[in-house]
Amino acid sequence: MAKLTRDEFISALKEMNLLEIKELVDAMKEEFGVDPSSVAVAAPVAAGETADEGPKSVTVTLVNAGAAKVNVIKVIKEITGLGLKESKDIADNGGAVKENIPVEEANEIKAKLEEAGAEVEVK
Repeated sequence: MAKLTRDEFISALKEMNLLEIKELVDAMKEEFGVDPSSVAVAAPVAAGETADEGPKSVTVTLVNAGAAKVNVIKVIKEITGLGLKESKDIADNGGAVKENIPVEEANEIKAKLEEAGAEVEVK
């Protein structure tokens, strides 16, 4: 089997939905005995950048699905790749729709959800 480069691996991850990524993380825990999600490494500040520029990645959180809950469920399903039940659970209970994403992507997701009638926070 050919060794994947870092860029190839990241590209493959981009094509996965959240459930597939969770299964991959679980498989890594089982194979290597390490939880890859628990490894936190602080990235060094690049030259010319300051730590006060604001967050590089944020979490989009659903506060309220609003009156048009069915439309919100459809948008959540489209954005996350989750099944109907999981998307409905997020719409019913609120919570994180997508985590650790670039600010630009978060703003696009927020706009889609607000257009569907939801109340959304970006943190």
